[in-house]
Amino acid sequence: MTHYPKTGTWTTCVACGRHVHHSQWGPFRQCPYCKHWQRLTAQQRIDLLVDAASFQPLPMPERPVNALHFPAYDQKLARAQERTMSTEAVVTGVATIDQHPAVIAVMDSYFMMGTLNTVVTRRIVAASQVARKRRLPLILVTTSGGARMQEGDYALVGMNLVLAELARLAAVPLPLITVLTDPTMGGVSASFAFKGDVVVAEAGAKIGFAGARVIQQTMPVDLPADFQTAESLFEHGMLDAVVARPQLSQYLATVLASYDLKGDH
Repeated sequence: MTHYPKTGTWTTCVACGRHVHHSQWGPFRQCPYCKHWQRLTAQQRIDLLVDAASFQPLPMPERPVNALHFPAYDQKLARAQERTMSTEAVVTGVATIDQHPAVIAVMDSYFMMGTLNTVVTRRIVAASQVARKRRLPLILVTTSGGARMQEGDYALVGMNLVLAELARLAAVPLPLITVLTDPTMGGVSASFAFKGDVVVAEAGAKIGFAGARVIQQTMPVDLPADFQTAESLFEHGMLDAVVARPQLSQYLATVLASYDLKGDH
């Protein structure tokens, strides 16, 4: 009798093409052969960043609405919700990192590539409002392909709505820490991704506005091999730090400790 491996036992690394057994990825989801980092779901990211059992989700009653009656959008939303077990492309809550409290909003690239839409906007704004009310730092973990095309101008307005709320957070003042992960592109990178008092990127992250292929088609130029990488942005002074995934939680704990905000959590 032929025995076949269970579904999901092996995964092909998108970087090197090698077949990797699920046990080889490890808790930080890194390819053992080429060291490429897999993208994480919002829940996987939260589990790695915050203290065990400390995450308290904020209410997220809003659900996306196909206001423009965009063809097949409802079906795509249903598939994304089934795949991620989440209602939208961001998860928000209050948690501690090495006993330091903070409000945290984590985007999810597995939900329609983490695109910004009306509901994602409202949830990020609501998270910032909670941070202001409880006098806690706000951590935004970004991963996004940009604004969601199926919601048109409604999605684009979200860029300004988030920026306006973050200006109110800064006026308190309370710290904003943005963590840019792979990929952070389009309207998210052009608006609030770089607005943090501390802007840190995960090692290996792709960060930019338009993709390299679009740029090369528009402007026939030869782009450097490290174009739009976190490491290149750091070298050009656009980031405060580039941190490997295993050290990211401790890095955030150190930053939070420097503010020493106890808040009302």
